[in-house]
Amino acid sequence: MSIRIKNKSIDIPLVQGAMAIGMSSPDLVGGVARRGGIGTLSMVNPGYKEKDFLKNTFEANKRAYIKDLKFAKEKSQGRGIILTNLMQVVEKFEEYLDFLNTTDVDGIVVGAGLPLDLPKHISKEKIIGPIVSSERALRLIMKRWDKYNRRPDLVILEGPKAGGHLGFKREDLEINILDELEKILKISDDIPVFVGGGLGRPEKVKEALDRGASGVQIGTGFLFTKESGLPISAKEEILKRVKSSKMKNLILESPVGLLARGMETKLVKKMETENIPPSHCLSCIRTCKRKDTKYCISEALINAVRGNLDSGLFFAGTDVEKIEKIRALDEYIDWLLEEE
Repeated sequence: MSIRIKNKSIDIPLVQGAMAIGMSSPDLVGGVARRGGIGTLSMVNPGYKEKDFLKNTFEANKRAYIKDLKFAKEKSQGRGIILTNLMQVVEKFEEYLDFLNTTDVDGIVVGAGLPLDLPKHISKEKIIGPIVSSERALRLIMKRWDKYNRRPDLVILEGPKAGGHLGFKREDLEINILDELEKILKISDDIPVFVGGGLGRPEKVKEALDRGASGVQIGTGFLFTKESGLPISAKEEILKRVKSSKMKNLILESPVGLLARGMETKLVKKMETENIPPSHCLSCIRTCKRKDTKYCISEALINAVRGNLDSGLFFAGTDVEKIEKIRALDEYIDWLLEEE
C-alpha cells in the first residue's frame, strides 16, 4: 500500500507518536521512517542534555533538535516521512514554528490546543496537520485555515486511551475514538486521517483500517521498543510492575492545564497530598502557574528519560497493560502489520 501525503508518501499505515522528553529518540524516529512510516520528533525540550539548557533553553533546544533531525534523516535513508510535534501551549510557540520552518523537516503537527494560525508560520512546501480529539475541533481548524487557502495534509485523531496529554474532559474519557473517526471522515474529504489511543496491537490496527482510517498513530508500543529513548532498565521495571499489578495506568492532572494519561509512580502518589516546587523554572509552558503548580513537568519528564522511576513522570497509554515484551523496532512493526 502507499499513502500520499502532500508531495511525500508512506508505505505502511503507521505514525510513531511523538513522546517527550527524549522518548521518541532520533533512532526510533528514523527507524520508523526507514520502514516507510511516519516518524515524529518532539520539540518539547530536546536540548535537555545541552550544557546551557537551564540558562539558554530556547537556543539549546534548537541546537539539539538540529542534531536529532540530522540523525533521524540519515537513519531513514530517504524513506518515509519525518514530522515534528509542537504543543500549542509551549512558551515561544510561534518562535519555535518559525524556526522549524527553516529546517528540512518534512512537516509539523500541533496538539495540546487548536493550531488556528499554523499555516501563517509554515511554508506551503511543508506538511502540516492538527492533532485533534473531536470532529468539532477539526471543523473549527479547517474553517480558519480556509483564510490561508490551506487544508491539513493529514489529521491525527487521538482518543482517551492514548498516553500523554489528552483533549478530553473527565466525563468524556469513555468514548470510543473509532466512533469519532466516522464523524471526522465525513468532513475530511480525501485528507489522510490517522487515529491513535489504545491501538498498538495487530487486531486494533486492522480494526482502525477497516473503519476507514488511513492508518494508526502509536506511542506506547514504540516506547517499549529497544530503539526508544527510555533506558532499557526502566522499560523492564515498568513492565514488571504492571504485570504484577504494582503500577497502574491512570489519568493525571498536568500543569499544562489538560488531563494526561501515565503511570502511577512515587511522584504521582506524592502529588496527591503535596506540591513539589520546581528547582529551576524554565518558563516552558504558557499555561503553567508556577506558584500553584503541583510539580514541574519538565523536571519530571527529564527524570523519566533518565530512568528515575521514583521522581519521573512516565506518560503511557492503556496499551502498556498488554505489552508482553520489549521488541526491536523492526520486529514490532512486523508484528503490528501481520493482520493487515
